Amino acid sequence: MSTKLDERKPRPTNPQQPEPTPPFPKQHQDKPGLESQLQPAPRFHAEEYRAAGKLTGKIALITGGDSGIGRAVAVLFAREGADLVVAHLQSEASDAEETKRVVQSHGRKCVLVAGDVKDPSFCDELVESTVKTFGKLDILVSNAAHQNRKKSLDEVTDEEFDETFKTNVYAYFRLARAALRHMKAGSSIIATSSVTGFFGSKGLPDYSATKGAINAFTKTLAQEVVDKGIRVNAVAPGPVWTPLNAADAGTPPDKVAKHGSDVPMGRPAQPEELAPAYVFLASNADSSYITGTVLQVFGGETASG
Repeated sequence: MSTKLDERKPRPTNPQQPEPTPPFPKQHQDKPGLESQLQPAPRFHAEEYRAAGKLTGKIALITGGDSGIGRAVAVLFAREGADLVVAHLQSEASDAEETKRVVQSHGRKCVLVAGDVKDPSFCDELVESTVKTFGKLDILVSNAAHQNRKKSLDEVTDEEFDETFKTNVYAYFRLARAALRHMKAGSSIIATSSVTGFFGSKGLPDYSATKGAINAFTKTLAQEVVDKGIRVNAVAPGPVWTPLNAADAGTPPDKVAKHGSDVPMGRPAQPEELAPAYVFLASNADSSYITGTVLQVFGGETASG
């Protein structure tokens, strides 16, 4: 069904149209930020992408799927034939509804679940409700994240440090633990890492540390479950045009306007440029021999490890 829908979609009038490049309008949002208020609007439709039914019959759970990378992944998963559960904060409900609308326009089911992944019980309940609704869970995408830049380490409070780790790392651990109680051979777990997990980032000591932890946990968990036929990988984006950065309390509007300008490609990625990496890692047709990998999507920068 998704392939036929793709064939009916109009082809881009200019396939070589350049992606949005800084400077963008100066802007800032209160957390958690809304994609509907971001200018220019992030691109997530991936009009040049051609689906091939790679995830037909699969059930995927995506946290932070209301906007940004999570939304783009949800849309491509749907186009590849998966039905979805999308977790989001209650304050992001309007963005989540748009994600649901687009997923359903591709003929797939999308269940929205509001809650906070920092809550241990919510992580367990999210997985259990997914299995109860659809009868199984094939793909987990741990994508929700918290980020706030600071001028110095002294400004990182214990509370902020805890929130960053509980959102970015603890949730990944808890969701994976719960998912593995139900996952069978052929299933896939994918986490969202970051370029900061390789290089670090001045002003983001807690966030960078969480992404390094995600990389190590991904490699370790992959070794644990490889004999069960379950693959565990991560995608590490460079700068991406999402509400996460506009809602960073430590990033002033003039910095938001220049987001991504310092990488070799001179711009941030659009969410639609990240989503195919998640399809690749979720699809056994594409990556059945890949596990324990952190796939770098850095916009021209390179790093070992």
